[in-house]
Formats: sequence, C-alpha cells, structure tokens
Amino acid sequence: MTAPKNDNSTIMFFNGLGVAVAYFMLALSLWLAPVDLSTKGYWGLGILLLTLALVNFVKYRFDARIAEERQTRFDVAKPEKKSADYSEAKA
Repeated sequence: MTAPKNDNSTIMFFNGLGVAVAYFMLALSLWLAPVDLSTKGYWGLGILLLTLALVNFVKYRFDARIAEERQTRFDVAKPEKKSADYSEAKA
C-alpha cells in the first residue's frame, strides 16, 4: 500500500512561478517608468517591504492555526489520558 500522493509540491511550484512572473513584470514596469531613479528606488523599497509584511502575516496566521489545532488535540486527549490513568490506578 502506498500513501496518498500529496499535491502540495505542484501547487507550491505554480505559486512560486506566479510570484516570479509577477515580480519580473513589476521590475520591468519599474524599469520602464518615466520617473527619476530615486522614485523607482522608493517604489522598489515599498514593494520589498510589502512583500516582507505579507510573508510575516501569512507565517503568523499559519503558526496561530497550528497552535490552535495542537491545543484542540490536547484538549481532546486530556480526558482520555485521565481515564486511562484512572483505570490503570484501579487495577
């Protein structure tokens, strides 16, 4: 028996490809924009900081979800553990 195939790597590849294409198009539009170099640098810095903020936001949301799931599993397992400990103590 084999484990069910996980498509996360394919999804991550296409998401990464989409991000790379988007950044390439954004860089091209910044390069061709009819503004001073300092303005282009300011826009580029804003894009970089926005990217960092979005990555952090997703990471913290993911961490919060993992912690919530872990707490739920602990709360479900706690009564079962107490019951098992009680029945072992009685025997």
